[in-house]
Amino acid sequence: MNRRIFLKKNILATTGLALAPALSWGKAVAPDKKVRIGMIGVGKRGTSHLRNLLYRDDITIPAICDIDPERIKIAQELIAKAGHKKAENYTSGEHAYLDLLKRKDLDGVIIATPWEWHTPMAVAAMKAGKRPGVEVSAANTIEECWDLVNTSEETGVHCMILENSCYRRDVMAVLNMVRQGVFGELVHLQCGYEHDLRKVKFEPGVEFGAKGVHEASWRTNHSVHRNGDLYPTHGIGPMAHCININRGNRFVSLTSMATKSRGLHDYIVKNGGADHPNAKVEFKLGDIVTTLISTQNGETIVVTHDTNLPRPYSLGYRVQGTNGIWMVDGNMIYIEGKSPETGHGENHRGEAADAMLKEYDHPLWKKLAHKATGTGHGGIDFFVLNSYVESIKRNVPFPIDVYDAAAWSVISPLSEMSIAAGGAPQLFPDFTRGNWINRKPVFALSDDHI
Repeated sequence: MNRRIFLKKNILATTGLALAPALSWGKAVAPDKKVRIGMIGVGKRGTSHLRNLLYRDDITIPAICDIDPERIKIAQELIAKAGHKKAENYTSGEHAYLDLLKRKDLDGVIIATPWEWHTPMAVAAMKAGKRPGVEVSAANTIEECWDLVNTSEETGVHCMILENSCYRRDVMAVLNMVRQGVFGELVHLQCGYEHDLRKVKFEPGVEFGAKGVHEASWRTNHSVHRNGDLYPTHGIGPMAHCININRGNRFVSLTSMATKSRGLHDYIVKNGGADHPNAKVEFKLGDIVTTLISTQNGETIVVTHDTNLPRPYSLGYRVQGTNGIWMVDGNMIYIEGKSPETGHGENHRGEAADAMLKEYDHPLWKKLAHKATGTGHGGIDFFVLNSYVESIKRNVPFPIDVYDAAAWSVISPLSEMSIAAGGAPQLFPDFTRGNWINRKPVFALSDDHI
């Protein structure tokens, strides 16, 4: 692309972003009508989304798409059990979703497929005028991140990354505390994805790829070929809201380092034997990947990816400011002048921390907690889908938008680049093209808390 074309495209895209709040982003759904949602991918995660959508009385599911006939059967049984009309199936190969997107009776689509399909499907949905709710991460490369942003701006169609961790009750209570100044000015944050996924990456037994089932059929190959933070959004999403990323603040640069890779090989040897063919596979993904991010407003964030070793689950959240700190591991909150000064922190853990989280319980949870019971991941699956559906109904921008999807997801390719360059810093693209300066926080701030 020559310089003149590049500048023209950049000016047009920037102008589109600046004018976006005034654009007619489609139509609101009439009060007497239901939101029409298509499902692209009804594996384990997609089926969970489908089940939660079917609890609602304001949606219909006209169409579902999956290449696995068994998953289609399970989805149709759920639809029938909920008293809904049978959805039309799209199963004729990997690109069957394109036929689904040609339908005129869809307001949006939920995309819950292997990672490499997230961006192509979301881009196709936006071009077809269907508002995508895309599972995490939304993109795998810098180019894909730009594809999401550029397509949304060019089509005027909103895109939401379905990051459910942003709706955790403790996370939202802490966000409420941040916004009320309880921690003072924020200085440092930590987060990550620390989850023993060995039984997910190898199923059944120690198989993956062509012989694997569920996520083992595709997810494990990323551990074979990539070395970086492959799954950053569960951690970074909530922390990004705390420091207003893309809305008065932005990520500037990161540097990443990875340990040696031992965990997946050891698991194969222990459970399949040293002679198993997979024991010869060389996994590129370091067992622990540590990323340090700097921001425009001077905060630092440590992000950890740890999925190949035995350990309890944690997202490692820590929010630290001039007045105090919250640490999810150990369930600790310390606020200077309010928390007891005795001992080594025992009076700031457990019940004391729980009491403060309850004191600052977010209005969203106070209003809707009763609807979230039994909907998955402690209720947060209800909240993320509720925000998606309600935004479409009211024709308002998603509270977690395409710029969030890009800024959070791009951590993966940037971390890969940094590790490959011996930990060299990598600059974040500014997906808002400078508009982060004037954009205002919106997550969980509307009157209806969507």
